[in-house]
Amino acid sequence: MCLIVFAWQVIPGVPLIAAANRDEFYNRPATAADNWAEAPNVIAGRDLKAGGTWMGITQQGPDGARFAAITNIRGPQERRADAPSRGALVADYLAGDMTAADYIAHIANGSDAYNGFNLVLGDRNSLYWFSNRGADDVRNGKQLEPGIYGVSNGLLDAPWPKVVRSKAQFASLLCQGAPEDAYFEMLADTTRAPDARLPDTGIEIDLERQLSAVCIETPGYGTRTSTVVKLYSNAPAELHERLVQ
Repeated sequence: MCLIVFAWQVIPGVPLIAAANRDEFYNRPATAADNWAEAPNVIAGRDLKAGGTWMGITQQGPDGARFAAITNIRGPQERRADAPSRGALVADYLAGDMTAADYIAHIANGSDAYNGFNLVLGDRNSLYWFSNRGADDVRNGKQLEPGIYGVSNGLLDAPWPKVVRSKAQFASLLCQGAPEDAYFEMLADTTRAPDARLPDTGIEIDLERQLSAVCIETPGYGTRTSTVVKLYSNAPAELHERLVQ
């Protein structure tokens, strides 16, 4: 994923609501979200190049449904072509039986082998953010307090224009009890941020402009799917996905 906004323990009976866009090269093959043949409890898309996934759920487990999603951290100067696929971090958690805290402890020592990432994972009782960039508390995993969060290709809640705008819209939709279509409409926003508000991530300014939209449209790269996830206290989790491009 390249944008996730989510509400954790804000809505009674719905511990987690998340809305996300997956941005990727158009020629990278992937399947739509579905139950996995080798792990039928997992519902997620699949990256057919490396075999992992960017976001998914399980509908049951020892602590109820599980959720995991990942975003890349933009760092062109740090990127290594031989790094392992970050999508495996999501897939392995969803297909396994470790708690989120135990899984973070399991992967933490080897996380520097990967290019930069944010990993959000948990169940209906606890939710964590883990990154292989940032301060020590982040690199050891941080249990999240109730609230509304957003993450793109910087660290959690970095004030990038798309994150700030989406969090505000997301909060408004939650307050209104808006229908699901409204969240997908929010995710379809192609408005680009003004230059004065763009982050400096080490790429050319024209590309920074293009990537500043919630829904990205460029000739070879852009938003491929939009997804809305809900974890309930007393009902199976839901994942709804729409193809964008």
